This record gives sequence, C-alpha cells and structure tokens, in this order.
Amino acid sequence: MLTLDLTNTPRWHDLVTGVRAELRPLTTALMVATRSDPAVEAVADEASDEERGVAFAKALARRAVLAWEGIGDADGNAIEPTPEAIDALLDIWPIFEAFQLTYVSKGLLLEQEKTHPRPRRVVLRRGRAILRGLRTQRARPNGVRRLPGAAEPTHHI
Repeated sequence: MLTLDLTNTPRWHDLVTGVRAELRPLTTALMVATRSDPAVEAVADEASDEERGVAFAKALARRAVLAWEGIGDADGNAIEPTPEAIDALLDIWPIFEAFQLTYVSKGLLLEQEKTHPRPRRVVLRRGRAILRGLRTQRARPNGVRRLPGAAEPTHHI
C-alpha cells in the first residue's frame, strides 16, 4: 500500500556524522523545476551519465536544501546554505552519496512500497535510465519531449 504524507513538510536528513540538512519534500514540482534548471540544460549532449547526474543532483540540492547543521568555513564558523556552498558540499563524495541515498533514491524507491524490495543497484540503474531519458528529450527537434521508456513514434511514408 502506498502511504501518502499529506503534511508535505520539510525533513531533516543525516548526511554524515555531525552533518545534516533540512530538505524540502521530493515532489513532482521540485523534480520538474530541476529538469529545467539552466545548469542541467547546459550540460553538453556528449557528457557522460555521471556528469549529467552530478549536475542534476547539485541543481536539485540547490532547490531542496533549506537549512543545515555541522557545516562551516575554514575558520570553523557556521555558514549558510548558499548555491555555491551547496555545490561545494556535494563535491565531497560521502556527502554526495548520502544525498543520493537518503533523499533522491527515496523518490525512486516509491514503487517498492507495492512490490518486494529490490537491490540498491537496480534502483540506481533506474535513476541512470531517467537521466539518459532527460538527455534524449533535450536532443529532440522542435522541443518535442518524450517520457523515458515510451515508444518512439512510427513514421509511414
């Protein structure tokens, strides 16, 4: 059974020991806005899935992070979550992985609530397929977009 959280309130997520972030709920509106982010759209068509994934994760984090704890500058002073600071935070591998696993993959795991649990790598492959679909959508002429996994239209002459 799918459980809906109708409160739609931000939640705190532990990223690594001593570092946590308050994040907006992962909603359709947030994902759609992230897909249209200029940084995501600026990724070159020949970029790897990994490069595309990093750009998407950073754009999503810039929209999702409301506050954080345990993050400071070189002098140990707490800093606010600015876009530049969020990008720098996600450049740290353990933080990036934690963000992907505790926040992004939770949205991709929604289907699991109605089926048996799947291994993590299956979920990550699905996420990569979604990102590849975004690249395919950007390459279409005249702004035509297609959902990932949808069949290509058949042309008869």
